[in-house]
Amino acid sequence: MSKTSPPIIRVLLVDDHFFVRSGVKVSLEAEGDLRVVAEADSAATAIEQYREHQPDVTLMDGNLPDRSGIEALSDIRAEFAKARIIMLTIHETEEDVYHAVAAGATGYLTKSSGRREMLHAIREAAHGRRYFSPELTARLNARRARPELTSRETEVLQHVVAGTPNKIIADHLGCTEQTIKNHLSHIFAKLGVQDRTSATVTALRRGLVRLE
Repeated sequence: MSKTSPPIIRVLLVDDHFFVRSGVKVSLEAEGDLRVVAEADSAATAIEQYREHQPDVTLMDGNLPDRSGIEALSDIRAEFAKARIIMLTIHETEEDVYHAVAAGATGYLTKSSGRREMLHAIREAAHGRRYFSPELTARLNARRARPELTSRETEVLQHVVAGTPNKIIADHLGCTEQTIKNHLSHIFAKLGVQDRTSATVTALRRGLVRLE
């Protein structure tokens, strides 16, 4: 009796680098049960291609020329609630993973992930299961346990990371220097740090802000 072939898993690849897409495509199509049915190099094209092909699984880059991969993920999920989208990106901070999960990501892989892990994640997603490595799961759990920064606190923290003095931050935000000091007290408490230098290091390590 002949062995039944597994059903084909149809994949959409989203990455703005042609050679990245080509390499991933070759790797996937070496497997008998995986087929790349469409590619996209921007968020807008990703949404169009998803509508047209409605793949079983999408591999989504985090950084796209027009918008972020997480924004594209959110838009697709808003229209197709059962979309299975795995983030495949260079970013792996707590904030990156946290926001991807909040947007509805089915899984999260870094571009340093091995081929076997990528194939496993795609097959898990195709069967309706999520995939996050133990390390990323630990980071996600740690992030969930921490208090949220407000939007204004995040804005102040971005200025702190840029090395902006309190008075200039106050002038920029249209408030008093004492208000900025109050914000910093709350930020330090939430981050578990004592000063601006430690706040900067922690913010960059966790991905709370990025250097511009």
